[in-house]
Amino acid sequence: MVPHKAKACPECGACEETGWSDDARADQLGIPSENFDYDDYVKREFEGEKAKPNNRAMWIVTAIVLLAIFLWAALGPHMRR
Repeated sequence: MVPHKAKACPECGACEETGWSDDARADQLGIPSENFDYDDYVKREFEGEKAKPNNRAMWIVTAIVLLAIFLWAALGPHMRR
């Protein structure tokens, strides 16, 4: 039985477009098959990927250094008097 307001049958993949026929296929809906191995999927998709370094800290330090240089250049001559 197809759930109320379903866009496709969870068992066979039939939909309004295919006419709710018994010949419809679910493989084009992106629904994993019953023998889908989630652990294998995660291993294939993410194996070898290392956590990317957080560049945010580098940008903050760079901004502080540039601000210090700017302030030194702008206020330096006034402070020497």
